[in-house]
Amino acid sequence: MIQYQPYQTEDGRTIGNTLMEMKNITLRFGGVVAIKDISLDIREGEIRAIIGPNGAGKSSMLNVISGFYHPQDGEVWYKGEPRPQMRPYQVARLGIARTFQNIALFEGMSVLDNIMTGRLNHMSASILDQMIWWGKAEREEVANRERAEEIIDFLEIQAIRKTPVGRLPYGLKKRVELARALVAEPSLLLLDEPMAGMNVEEKEDMSRFILDVNDEFGTTIALIEHDMGVVMDLSDRVVVMDYGKKIGDGTPDEVRNNQEVIDAYLGVAHD
Repeated sequence: MIQYQPYQTEDGRTIGNTLMEMKNITLRFGGVVAIKDISLDIREGEIRAIIGPNGAGKSSMLNVISGFYHPQDGEVWYKGEPRPQMRPYQVARLGIARTFQNIALFEGMSVLDNIMTGRLNHMSASILDQMIWWGKAEREEVANRERAEEIIDFLEIQAIRKTPVGRLPYGLKKRVELARALVAEPSLLLLDEPMAGMNVEEKEDMSRFILDVNDEFGTTIALIEHDMGVVMDLSDRVVVMDYGKKIGDGTPDEVRNNQEVIDAYLGVAHD
């Protein structure tokens, strides 16, 4: 694992050592190479952006991190140890939670019930105890409800806690999905296009919540986002992908001035 000297950002947040490292990852689907020999790392406490044009392989990389895809080549290291091939629920138990590019909520269930599903990995009572709601099951239920209510207050969605998700506008559904991921208390939070489809006001709210999650909870965040203004404002470091390859990696300023990145986004050559 890459080791760094921890440092504090200008706003007082601490960026620590490597939390996750992807080493020479290659992912193929038949004859299509979605990711080609990419290495990147995510450091404790940072907001790490993964950007690139459509089809660059960004979501594929997030799916490798979360266990949905298994690369043919390369290694995934987490908290200083190589991570064996795992299914998504096993990765979640390690402390990795995510949201999805296309909202994945239970439309007929209330906001509170949707959020409570994020506490699954914090439940260990037997089915019998849960049926009679006694002993350990009761204590777990009370603790999980308390945590869910804390996240509801944090994301300012108290007024819709009993509303079926199917009745909510798009922006609030995105916030509920974020709440479900946060209630799992992850060490690493993966956000797949959290601003997609939002208006300016909704983006401002989501940006504020992402910064607050990172600052107040100390949660490390890796996000995919197409809004470059959001990326440059939120991120500590940015990795840029294009056609499955890494073409840039560094601070927002370094990436912003990288000619190869400019060409990939603007489709122009440098004279």
